[in-house]
Amino acid sequence: MRARTPAVLAASVVLALAAGPSAAPAFAAPSAPAFAAPSAPAAGSAADSADREGPAEEALRAAIAGLPNQYATAALVRVGTPGGDWHGSAGVRDLTGDGPARPDARFRAGSITKVVTAATVLRLAAQDEIDLDAPVQSYLPDLFTPEFEQPISVRHLLNHTSGIKPGDGFGDDFAEVYSHRYETLTPQQVAASAIAKGPEDFVPGTRQQYLNINYTILGLLIEKVTGRSYASQATRLVLRPAGMHHTYFPGTDPRIRGPHNRGYQAVERPDGTTELVDVTEWNQADRWAAGDMISTTADLERLLTKLFRGKIVPHPELEEMFTTPRGVPSATYSAGLQYQEVDGQVFWGKSGARYGYSAFIGGTRDLSRTLVYSVNSTDAKGTARNPVADAITAAALR
Repeated sequence: MRARTPAVLAASVVLALAAGPSAAPAFAAPSAPAFAAPSAPAAGSAADSADREGPAEEALRAAIAGLPNQYATAALVRVGTPGGDWHGSAGVRDLTGDGPARPDARFRAGSITKVVTAATVLRLAAQDEIDLDAPVQSYLPDLFTPEFEQPISVRHLLNHTSGIKPGDGFGDDFAEVYSHRYETLTPQQVAASAIAKGPEDFVPGTRQQYLNINYTILGLLIEKVTGRSYASQATRLVLRPAGMHHTYFPGTDPRIRGPHNRGYQAVERPDGTTELVDVTEWNQADRWAAGDMISTTADLERLLTKLFRGKIVPHPELEEMFTTPRGVPSATYSAGLQYQEVDGQVFWGKSGARYGYSAFIGGTRDLSRTLVYSVNSTDAKGTARNPVADAITAAALR
């Protein structure tokens, strides 16, 4: 395997999420990182004839050492290679005590939910319950107005080329949305607000614009064709086959049920200092099929491996997850995933972020290199890069 430069990787792969503020807040005493010993591949496995290089354990340890810091309060990491696997965790459970971060913690997976939604739609397509080429207007006639004359196919929603405008939320800045964190904005309200804005000024299928609204409408589509709730169908068709027994959809419940590490958002005070606001509890109903899933790193690793191996979505529908729309300039999103080429290898994955939590799943299609992480970022929805996530990515892919 060729040597890779961590700095180049961190700058190249679309895996790094938000960075924290420049002012360092006060933290609870950091705990020593907890690590699981890397496991060796079984004799006679595919790894015997492949590159046997294992994870860069020392670099991975260094990537999450010293937590909590100004960028993150905890990190959970799982890396898979032909030469073995590596699992690690670091940081604290919360900033009010001295308990170490729980490696089995549940967290908000954000837009990784879209991977599950896409897989659910593709399972239904494989069962001839959904036609990917059919206009979504024919499935949801009561949602769309006559202004939407151009047919928008189900595939356009899956690969973010629909031209539908974003739906409304509770605000644009942290202070505003935080004040509404226990209130409910339903997916139906979000979808209706988007449609009320009319179509974009481009023909569906000619541009790619990554928006949650595409997957909110896919959630409504799943409910329409099955007559059951989105959560029940995503659980039946994806979570159970993947063995994701610690993953669920919270609905309007603002809590994270079960073991979890608390999430925080850095907020600047009027005097210029920074405080960390606990954002663990938050009603995510408006994110729904686009981003409300709660999961664990172990469950997301199961999703990644079983999905890529064709154990959840059958062929040829699985190809939709590894195919970007033709004729669309600079398109990197497929059905539920995004690709990036790094050092001659193509990686497919998906990131997700909700306040307090940043996560990622991804790897090569043959699963020769996989990465799953959850970082309790102190600015998970910010636009700057997160150095902890960057370091994890660089160490995992070197």
